[in-house]
Amino acid sequence: MANYIANALNKSKRIYKGVQYLRAFTQAGVKNRSLGRLLPTYSPTGDRQVRHYAIKCEEGSVVKGVVVGVYSKEGDKEAKLTSSGEKFDDRAQGKISELIRETGMRGDLGKGLVFMNVDAEFSAVAVVGLGQEGAGFNDLEVIDEGMENARVAAGVGARALQMQGVTDVFVDSMEYPEQAAEGSALAIWRYNSNRRKQDRTHIPKLELYDSPEVDAWTRGLFKAESQNLARRLCDSPANQMTPTIFAQSTVDALCPCGVSVEIRSMDWIEENRLNSFLMVAKGSCEPPVVLEITYCGTAPEDKPILLLGKGLTYNSGGLCLRPKDCMHMYRGCMAGAAAAVATIRAAAALSLPLNVSAVLPLCENMPSGMAVKPGDVVTLMNGKTLGIVDVSKAGAVVMADPLLYAQSNFKPRLVVDIATLGYGVCCGLGGSAAGIFSNSNFVYKQFEKAGSLTGDRVWRLPLWNYFKQLVTPNKTFDISNRGRGPASSCIAAAVLHELVPCVDWAHLDIRNVGMMTRYNPLPYLLQDRMTGRPTRTIIQFLYQMACPDTK
Repeated sequence: MANYIANALNKSKRIYKGVQYLRAFTQAGVKNRSLGRLLPTYSPTGDRQVRHYAIKCEEGSVVKGVVVGVYSKEGDKEAKLTSSGEKFDDRAQGKISELIRETGMRGDLGKGLVFMNVDAEFSAVAVVGLGQEGAGFNDLEVIDEGMENARVAAGVGARALQMQGVTDVFVDSMEYPEQAAEGSALAIWRYNSNRRKQDRTHIPKLELYDSPEVDAWTRGLFKAESQNLARRLCDSPANQMTPTIFAQSTVDALCPCGVSVEIRSMDWIEENRLNSFLMVAKGSCEPPVVLEITYCGTAPEDKPILLLGKGLTYNSGGLCLRPKDCMHMYRGCMAGAAAAVATIRAAAALSLPLNVSAVLPLCENMPSGMAVKPGDVVTLMNGKTLGIVDVSKAGAVVMADPLLYAQSNFKPRLVVDIATLGYGVCCGLGGSAAGIFSNSNFVYKQFEKAGSLTGDRVWRLPLWNYFKQLVTPNKTFDISNRGRGPASSCIAAAVLHELVPCVDWAHLDIRNVGMMTRYNPLPYLLQDRMTGRPTRTIIQFLYQMACPDTK
């Protein structure tokens, strides 16, 4: 009874506060002029947002909205609009700054309001907090906060206008037009393919507002659209993204950009003795495919950077079947291959002056009478034997022979493999950063710099002989795919390190960031959806390798 009375009193308090809030708005004259709606603060689940006061419009009509940024209060100073925001405020005869004062906006990062009927051309105006003005590189966080704040504010504002039914969203550059483009384009994207047309979330058109830096804005859109390509490939159900369909999607995405794509079938795979790959692939009725992708941005004789993407389009665990509760997530085990395709597409769109090649082994890991069995041993192309102790850890097995083949065939100057391998990065890093292992300090430093600029960070994990001793030697074979002990990500990296004899190499374990992020996703991405990470970081890394003197 006491709890019932307490709940009733709390409810009465909330109603009273709501009435007082509306009275304050009316007394200030705000209600007669515009309608303020709270923005979804760091809301990751865009599809779940309720469309409050959505703009009603006929099908095919254009409804414009604008996103402007506001810096947070500093001491006695009031919240301050960006330069483009001040121009829009002048255009609106000071209404925006007046509303900011009346509503008590503090400019906190990612928090803001949507105002209606402030301007004749723009039906809705999203005013979003940018945090502290002049924010720069944070050594402790290893991130450029100014750039990331622009992504967050632009993404939150664009998504809020999207939920209001706006068809054309104009975005304030917030002093970082490239990053504003990335945040807004990532935030409004949806995987809608399997929903009825009337139930799909409309994806508005994006435009840059009041800034001459169109080139930077366009670069940001290219990068975001590439990551959205990776998100689409990963989020597609496994029956709609088989190895064959993935290969066709890659051709459709890359060939119009002038990128060469070779599709290798079963006969070629057997002829080139990619036996470790076939050990896993033979368990599924879906035929395996190996893609060879070549982007030539400079002289053909220049050595390329090689990308190797793990392409398990579905990983059931094989005979070591995974738990049923999370099995739907493992359609995303081809996130490494998806990121490689998306990266090369962006490299072509940006005309990066370097050569990039990719080898993507695509198959399924399924249980059947033909499936690989725990304890099976396969001889690799370099003569070493690989013992398959745990079939659910098939990633390193699938990549072993393709990694050896790619090095001998392409003679790269640098190898970057991208894979969802060990669960250890999920426990150690969560969704904060991808785990990176490298035998080169220079390569790692370049990736660290790239991650700090894109907001999609990497964190170096050890590649010590300690872990090598956990995978070799063994009594009856040379290398174990499981190793010994709980350090799953470090052990998987040690297996791959055995197959990279003398070339600069980086291994990105994206098990934690490339699939679903269930906890605290980036504000411009969606919770419980595939992320497409770390596509933009790899693109930035390639840019730094192509243009090392560019600051």
